Amino acid sequence: MNCTLALSTYQAGKVIFISAKDDNELVQLPRNFDKAMGLALKKDKMAVALRDEVVVLKDSPELAKAYPDKPNVYDGMYMPRLTYYTGALDIHDMEWCGETLTAVNTSFSCIIEIDGEYSYRPVWTPAFISDIASEDRCHLNGMAVKNDKPYIVSAFAATDSQQGWRDNITETGILIDYDSKEIVSQGLGMPHSPRIFNGRLIVLLSATGQIMEVDEQSGKTTELLNLGVFVRGMDLIGDYLFVGVSKLRKNSSTFAKLEIAEKSDWCGVEVIHFPTMARVGRITYQASVDEIYDVKLIPNRKRLNVINTMKDLHKRGLHLPNTTFWARDLKQDNG
Repeated sequence: MNCTLALSTYQAGKVIFISAKDDNELVQLPRNFDKAMGLALKKDKMAVALRDEVVVLKDSPELAKAYPDKPNVYDGMYMPRLTYYTGALDIHDMEWCGETLTAVNTSFSCIIEIDGEYSYRPVWTPAFISDIASEDRCHLNGMAVKNDKPYIVSAFAATDSQQGWRDNITETGILIDYDSKEIVSQGLGMPHSPRIFNGRLIVLLSATGQIMEVDEQSGKTTELLNLGVFVRGMDLIGDYLFVGVSKLRKNSSTFAKLEIAEKSDWCGVEVIHFPTMARVGRITYQASVDEIYDVKLIPNRKRLNVINTMKDLHKRGLHLPNTTFWARDLKQDNG
């Protein structure tokens, strides 16, 4: 498919790139990012929501080609270029709307813009939220973007009290129209990852494992496929839908009650032929990774790398408008 699969896992604290080494073998590149959540892609940029900051990275094929550790292996390399110090917001979904980085601020129950002027700039709250407070009142989590602006937002309940969404989580989930603030669909089991694919509104119901299509006008939901496990994170490339699957935390008083708890004993990605909804492939983690938050497909990159800010390597990759350099390791030069 001439693409790379990107996953974020807050549980393992990583952004993971999975590429096809050849027709028979996958290769994985995991990179540490503290509590990685929402991933946003726009042209050659990627933003990653972390525990208390958002890092913006830019792809450089030139730096990738000359990467000191493995020259001529990678066809792209995301290098950190900007960090927004947001504070602890529990950002979930995040996308670029035009040139504006827009995110779901779950802790404060609002949609925000991140521009470096403030910790965050609140631009939208559900009609039922009376005040912006760090109380996760409705577990606002997902955001579908259409025509470069937020379109549909998902939440676990229309509640306005601290952690009020935790009661009856299998029955109270909602989708909200961004412009009108009206509830489009309700009675959903833990909706996550609303997306517009080929003009259709698709959403995952984590509590039941269902992939649903939603009619935005009537609110009617149609089951496309029931995977019967905890699903979250979804993207489409060509005819193929990639859906993230997470293990359920056995010590969670909220999730342990779900009917799918026993079956949700594996983590990975389910690959589905979107026109027929037939399952055609699966990637399974046997260790280390138990939960996935976001799933993104990066086109036109067969073997991608990403550099974090936790070590000094990112400081050596210099990307200028017309050229690139890998600086020497000064620590090695100084003995």
